[in-house]
Amino acid sequence: MKFNNIKITAIAVLISLTAYNCSDDDAPTGPTGPNFSGTYMQEDQMGRPAVNTVFVSAGSKNTFNTTIPSQQNAAFQAMFQTNLEALSPAYNTPTDANALGLTSAQFSGFLATDVLNVSLDGTTTFYDGNPANTLSGRRLADDVITVELLLIFGGEDFSENPAFSDDHVDANDKPFLTSFPYLASPW
Repeated sequence: MKFNNIKITAIAVLISLTAYNCSDDDAPTGPTGPNFSGTYMQEDQMGRPAVNTVFVSAGSKNTFNTTIPSQQNAAFQAMFQTNLEALSPAYNTPTDANALGLTSAQFSGFLATDVLNVSLDGTTTFYDGNPANTLSGRRLADDVITVELLLIFGGEDFSENPAFSDDHVDANDKPFLTSFPYLASPW
């Protein structure tokens, strides 16, 4: 008898909770979509991974992050060049160049406009061995940090400063998918 009373009580509680939570109102009770009211501000940008982190001096991070890309070169190229030359012995003289044939002034000018370029009619890659395709976009499997290290420290033929020219992370921890969304499945 006691067991039946527990069953009846449990059923009564479930029915009352269900009845209490049911409503004839079909109006959404949660978010109804994006709310674009208010003021939005750009807080950070990272067109090329690590470039902002390495070449923008600490006191200039907020200014750099809120400067539109078309104005970045004029405002930050000198800072990028100073930091590049201080960081890399591959640019000991003004005529030293990287594997793309860019001097420190040219390379820092390219990097100071922190956008990810995309080739609309050619190969899209961060680096595929062909200087003409370098930094023309980015594929998921591109070893972006190693390419940046090579261009910063590797000199004209990637042979200078080998200890600084590779992050030694040669692949993703899981293979990328061959169809959309292409990202590797979660662990």
